[in-house]
Amino acid sequence: MEIRIKERFNDDILRQVMQRYDIAPGDITLLDGFESFMYAFTRQDDDFVLRIGHSFRRSQAMIQGEVDWLHYLAAGGAAVAGPVLSPEGRLVEVVDDGRGAQFLATAFHKAPGRSPRAADWTPEMMATYGQLLGRMHALSQRYEPPDSGGWRPHWDDEMMSEVARLLPPTEEAALARYEALMRHLRALPRDEVSYGLVHQDAHAGNFFITDSGQITLFDFDDCVYSWYANDIAIVLFYAGTGVPDPAAFTAHFMPHFLRGYRRENRLHPDWLAQFPHFLKLRELELYAVIHRSYDVDNITNAWVAAFMRGRKQRIVDNIPYILFDFTSLAAYL
Repeated sequence: MEIRIKERFNDDILRQVMQRYDIAPGDITLLDGFESFMYAFTRQDDDFVLRIGHSFRRSQAMIQGEVDWLHYLAAGGAAVAGPVLSPEGRLVEVVDDGRGAQFLATAFHKAPGRSPRAADWTPEMMATYGQLLGRMHALSQRYEPPDSGGWRPHWDDEMMSEVARLLPPTEEAALARYEALMRHLRALPRDEVSYGLVHQDAHAGNFFITDSGQITLFDFDDCVYSWYANDIAIVLFYAGTGVPDPAAFTAHFMPHFLRGYRRENRLHPDWLAQFPHFLKLRELELYAVIHRSYDVDNITNAWVAAFMRGRKQRIVDNIPYILFDFTSLAAYL
């Protein structure tokens, strides 16, 4: 979180937000938050999550666009942790920070269950995972944003695409790969059956699962207009990162995932050929973010260190993130 945001947050801001949502002092608990202040709270015996962000990072219009879409998905039967109206009937509550900007509060239903464990990754769980994204993509094809002033950016909007800004000058080869990739992706069609609002970060850290196998997705802060195939590729990117044999994992995971996906939506087989490009985009994005967030010569985080091991050379050599013939999955669409 930006230091300037932390410096503006105080007990009075929190008190005002609690009043907006009718939260008693003893009913709120601080949670870990990376880009926003996050809290759990109870109201009338129900559990909720409160997010307090700042206009420096996301404008009121952007957050309104997020919760408008999330509200639509929840109403359409998608298994998402939907937004909660404040007692005044608003999805976004605005609190002045006293210095010319605003804190923006939103509340959500708490997703039932817990973080997934290794034993949860059964074929049926993978199919349920795919069905959830399929439902969301089918709903997005019919989504018409309400006249609320909300909006969401496209995947290549300058505010969302940070690779060129985050990579240091010594990474000219990675930047060249990124620029070539962007030219390719920007030339792809953006029709209504292949392109729309997507989560863009639907990895296992952003859903809970119950013991009965119900999955509920949350954290829609990064939602953008992009290709539905890209949304699926991002799921595979994180699910297949760190496994001993990514290609073997893909051959196991994707048929089950797509079996569930096609219960709700159909992806045209032509998009399978774009999966290596979508995976490469997320690889470069993560590579750039790590350069911003870590001393790349002294990484202590085990997951990040494993990802970065040999990564620069793989990017320079343009090696696919996962060596796999994605067109072989056409039978599962």
